[in-house]
Amino acid sequence: MRCGLLFSAGKDSSLVALLLEDFYDVTLVTASFGVVDPEPAREAADALGFPHETVDLDPAVAHDAVSRMYDDGYPRNGIQQVHEHAVERVAAGAWADDIDAVADGTRRDDRVPTVDRPLAQSVEDRFGVDYLAPLSGVGRGAIDGMVAETLAVETGPSAEIPKADYEVELRSLLRAEHGAGAVDEVFPEHTQSRVRGRS
Repeated sequence: MRCGLLFSAGKDSSLVALLLEDFYDVTLVTASFGVVDPEPAREAADALGFPHETVDLDPAVAHDAVSRMYDDGYPRNGIQQVHEHAVERVAAGAWADDIDAVADGTRRDDRVPTVDRPLAQSVEDRFGVDYLAPLSGVGRGAIDGMVAETLAVETGPSAEIPKADYEVELRSLLRAEHGAGAVDEVFPEHTQSRVRGRS
């Protein structure tokens, strides 16, 4: 069976790849608006030993999400909108033919993004694939423990860790459309992770 896993080079999606590899032929798929280089994700995928693909997202979704985040003053709704679009693009097979499942690294403790049951069922019904979220019932402490046992991870401030996720792209688009100050107002600073390989 073939699974497309949304992949940013972070620890959550990398851990999901390891959890699924005994059951699926996993391809790590980076969804992109074409704003940032997907190379950090490609490098992480190579280091983990998984094939990597990219899928193009609709730029109109990015611009709508940026406007929404700017109006809201926080990123939650914009990131959620983009994640749902990315799940649908991967489920639709925009990166390959004949896939059986789409997966992501959403965790139990995530505030955003999340995929609720109605959306998961809708994706499965519309695209004829299974939606998988292996970490949706797992807390951060357990995830950190599993990651420490299996992955080599680099961490640091989000501005200093090169990743290939749509949050990086949304920050870039927000900066371009509303100025650097808007990024600081909308996005709280937080620690990012980037996987360097298996430990």
